[in-house]
Amino acid sequence: MHLKSPYPPVPAVPDSNIHHCLFNPLPGQPTAPDYTLHVDATSGYKRSWFEFRELVLDGATALASSVSTGGLGLSSEAGDMVGIFSHNCLDYIALVNSLLAITVPIALLSAYSTSYELAHALRTSKANRLFVQPSLLPKVLAAAKEVGLPSDHIYVLEGRVDGRKSFQNLVDNVRSRGITRVPPKPATKTTLAYLVFSSGTSGLPKAVMISHGNLWAVIIASAMAKAVDDKMTQEEPPKAIPISLLFLPFYHSYGLFMGCLRVFNAPATNVIVPKWDTGVVLKAIPRFRISALPLFPSAMHQLVNHKDIERTDLSSLVHIFTGAAYMPPALEAKFKKLIKTKYPMFEGYGMSEMTLSVARKSWPEYFGKPKPGCAGVLAPGVEARIVRADGSEADVDEPGEIWVRGPNMALGYYNNEKATKEAFVDGWLRTGDHLKADKDGLLYFVDRVKDTLKVSGVQVSPTEIEDALMAHPNKLVEDVCVAGVSGGRTSDEKNPRAWVVLTEEGKRRGPETTLKMLDEWTKKTLSQYKWLRGGYEVVDAIPKNPTGKVLRRVLQDRYEQAKASKAKL
Repeated sequence: MHLKSPYPPVPAVPDSNIHHCLFNPLPGQPTAPDYTLHVDATSGYKRSWFEFRELVLDGATALASSVSTGGLGLSSEAGDMVGIFSHNCLDYIALVNSLLAITVPIALLSAYSTSYELAHALRTSKANRLFVQPSLLPKVLAAAKEVGLPSDHIYVLEGRVDGRKSFQNLVDNVRSRGITRVPPKPATKTTLAYLVFSSGTSGLPKAVMISHGNLWAVIIASAMAKAVDDKMTQEEPPKAIPISLLFLPFYHSYGLFMGCLRVFNAPATNVIVPKWDTGVVLKAIPRFRISALPLFPSAMHQLVNHKDIERTDLSSLVHIFTGAAYMPPALEAKFKKLIKTKYPMFEGYGMSEMTLSVARKSWPEYFGKPKPGCAGVLAPGVEARIVRADGSEADVDEPGEIWVRGPNMALGYYNNEKATKEAFVDGWLRTGDHLKADKDGLLYFVDRVKDTLKVSGVQVSPTEIEDALMAHPNKLVEDVCVAGVSGGRTSDEKNPRAWVVLTEEGKRRGPETTLKMLDEWTKKTLSQYKWLRGGYEVVDAIPKNPTGKVLRRVLQDRYEQAKASKAKL
């Protein structure tokens, strides 16, 4: 099945530095007056749009100007690659945009990395400079020593540390010396902008190469999608500047676009939270009168189940955005009951290899009414094929692997030709996700190809079993993960096993009774080959990465290790 986006065609992507798109007015758009652009949720410190613009330009000058003038002398021609290892902060946004202006590529490093994981990322990216949050310096120094990164190539991102240069030091030097500003450098559609690491849910993370052209494509597509959304409201634009709360990590594609890669000439205030904390977020929403809240499913799950959610004033919330992982319909419905807005929940399905979005769900009246579990329609400029295992195209409503392409498709994996050839085939990206499409072109997520189990030769979707468990009429399950474990009829066949986090109702009934009820329910609602022959286990929490993707492998490995230990006794 071959699909095209129902949105109008996307204009050609220009050969231009993305800086010009983010910092200059769009055609026909006036220059915005000054406004509060960023607020530090912890300290309350505010930075205006004009202050930010000056900081980015002075930062670009500091990074590119010669060492003899106190700069770092960075350039893409010299092969420089700058890593950023930090939780969210205001200077993170400035540094990203300063580096984009001078076309020096960035390696976005997960602030949750261990020294071992960081060393892998540094080797993969070949980063030769590193900006780091002061509290993370000990971890960085250990990893840097292992990969041979000189200590004097490690700088402080926000704040100051004795004996070490900081981003603010470098900017202060430019301003005190009156160094002539370095203008933004030219870029083409294929100029490397940054490396973002894949989630690593299957093997070690790979560095995805995103170009300036990819960024232009996403910004243009986002503007086109917003025009459709605005058309559906048929209202006057709000008089107040929208206020977003950003806790999504900036080293992740979703967080990066929400915080660092937006058209700054369009007034909107971003309140920056260093990292996810349910209590902090619940306090920040009424304190700053947040009107727009980007979320991922596991964060939403924690919010709706927090003890203070019913007492928190959520009346300011107007727009909710979700992405980064599959959104269970029951969770979405539960959250919608808490907020009073006429707007739908804007959901996106995407991946780093497509820069950001593959599909989006907007107003149901515009592209046909979706059923529960719908991922939306293809984003502007995106094409897709839904492919069977034998390479032929699937029919309407038939699950298959979705292959996608568009101007937002990444350049490939950095220094990994083998992985690039496996994923990027004949101009298409093989996503590794199973989806299906209905007659209206609405997409429905099924599961990850690698997560799919085969039982008696029949494919079994862990997601389908998880949805069934969550749908128990007595609401016994708060969170769940289903994955395959050993014990099938053959060595390569896996039995489905469920790890469940119980609700208060489930705990009240007790684990033994609850698991018996769940087993009876699945046997009533699911075909026999989907039954949980691998058993059930009650856990305190389902392991997830910082953006909410379930780490099935952690639970599978834990189970197999425990099983092997018992076998030795």
